[in-house]
Amino acid sequence: MFSVIQITAIVCLTVSLICALSTIISSFWSHPADGFYIEWTKGERLAVYMSICDLLLNISLLVNHLHILITKTHTRPKELCSFFGFIMTEFVLAQILMVNVVAINVFTTMFFNTNFSFAKSDRGILLWSFGVPFIGALIAALLEQFGPMEIVCFFDAVNGRVANLVLITIPITTIMVVNVLLYILTFIKIRIDVRAIRQNLGNMASTAGRHIRAARNMSMFVVAFFVQWSSLVLTGVWFLLADDVADIPEVLKHIVGIFTNLGGVLNLIVYLAIFRKTRPMLNMATGMEPPKSHKVSDNNKEPANGSEQGNEEFEFN
Repeated sequence: MFSVIQITAIVCLTVSLICALSTIISSFWSHPADGFYIEWTKGERLAVYMSICDLLLNISLLVNHLHILITKTHTRPKELCSFFGFIMTEFVLAQILMVNVVAINVFTTMFFNTNFSFAKSDRGILLWSFGVPFIGALIAALLEQFGPMEIVCFFDAVNGRVANLVLITIPITTIMVVNVLLYILTFIKIRIDVRAIRQNLGNMASTAGRHIRAARNMSMFVVAFFVQWSSLVLTGVWFLLADDVADIPEVLKHIVGIFTNLGGVLNLIVYLAIFRKTRPMLNMATGMEPPKSHKVSDNNKEPANGSEQGNEEFEFN
């Protein structure tokens, strides 16, 4: 059973790594790289950031699982195992915080007509998403909280219970609840606004469609987040209540090994679903220049006429 879990995780990580690379390559293939902070929308940049998180996390976990599968024992020396745990904590938390920013951004846009800035060169979201987890992981490493956790190097099964609770279980559970709540409130607000627009301003139906698409796109990130990390939350709670990590059901270990390692796949699905109309994959096959009508700065400039489809698909411009 031990080998089955490891092989399953390795297969999932390999597929996820390929998908993460595909998202990054597709993004830069259809966008001018030198206009990353000017021409790209926030949604497009977020997809790249999350794919980079998936890529680095997948590489680290893949090496870890391969080492454990080959040696039939936990990663040695202990410092190497701690390094893998540090990397996993950093990029897991980074993705969680990014998704939360997505939910909050759309919520404030719908309720307060405020599309907050990520600061120059996205400093705000990058410091929040990568800086905060780095500090938390660094403290955990200094307190020797990382170590073997049966099937992977993460928080030590004996000494890392508190760190696992503080850095993983509580943040994921809290943000998951907050994201779902924000989406429900946003969806209700959108429904009210759409009904009013259709009754009073029939010629603005396209504007109503923009709001609906924005809510749909946000819901996809929320659903992907839930699918990927809900099993890890359940495992974390079980780990706290159980006397031994071995008491966690094997089926739950399999579920964690599958879904938590499919982040690149889920992100690619969301990327294709949201941007398939604005950035057709046909550009990659034909070598055609991507359309230029989507250019919008982070200063909330209005899109040019005829570029309606460009930024409406993801309301983070």
